[in-house]
Amino acid sequence: MYAVINDRGNQIKVAQGNVVSVDLMDAEPGSEVIFDNVLLYSDDSGVKVGRPTVEGAAVVGEILGPIKGKKIYGVSFRRRKASQVRKGHRQKYTQVRIKEIKA
Repeated sequence: MYAVINDRGNQIKVAQGNVVSVDLMDAEPGSEVIFDNVLLYSDDSGVKVGRPTVEGAAVVGEILGPIKGKKIYGVSFRRRKASQVRKGHRQKYTQVRIKEIKA
């Protein structure tokens, strides 16, 4: 059983017990979060595709805490000017463990 959810513009495929990283949320570790924008739901009986979302479907997750993503470097370079700038960025995410998928 799995589902595809839409969380603030990002589509994520989830299954029960998975740990996924979503954009940073202002929530305490241990609290529950409900994703009600379910775009697709699949179980033993078949696949249900929403138009645009599946009615009555929701995904319940537990907040594990904030994490930082991989470091990404951006480089600004101007040819023949001896000018180079290297900047780094680490995106912040929230880890969520999927507890159950309700249909």
